[in-house]
Amino acid sequence: QVQLVESGGGLVQAGGSLRLSCSASGRTWGYAMGWFRQAPGKEGEFVAGISWSGLTTLYADSVKGRFTISRDNAKSTMYLQMNSLKSEDTALYSCAADAPLPTNYESGLSWHYRGQGTQVTVSS
Repeated sequence: QVQLVESGGGLVQAGGSLRLSCSASGRTWGYAMGWFRQAPGKEGEFVAGISWSGLTTLYADSVKGRFTISRDNAKSTMYLQMNSLKSEDTALYSCAADAPLPTNYESGLSWHYRGQGTQVTVSS
């Protein structure tokens, strides 16, 4: 079992930055992790993913160059640094975990564990 808890969300102006954290507990060794988001009235969307080693990172086209995913396995924590935020980034951001990195990583259904989410609101 893996438990995931997100933090770091909040209200920020367009162009600003936020860093989200996802703290994992339980049997986390070897797990890939990822971020998803869902805006009101829209389907969930893959944002970024990272392998256990950190050597593989994946990004949605919509966030490439603005968001950076990273992890600290010693702290069992994954991060999402979000820069140059836009109003369209407003969503509930949740983290996910599975081992190994799912082949169909862009689908939320491919990941075994999900957190409850943290709200990010970008004002224009």
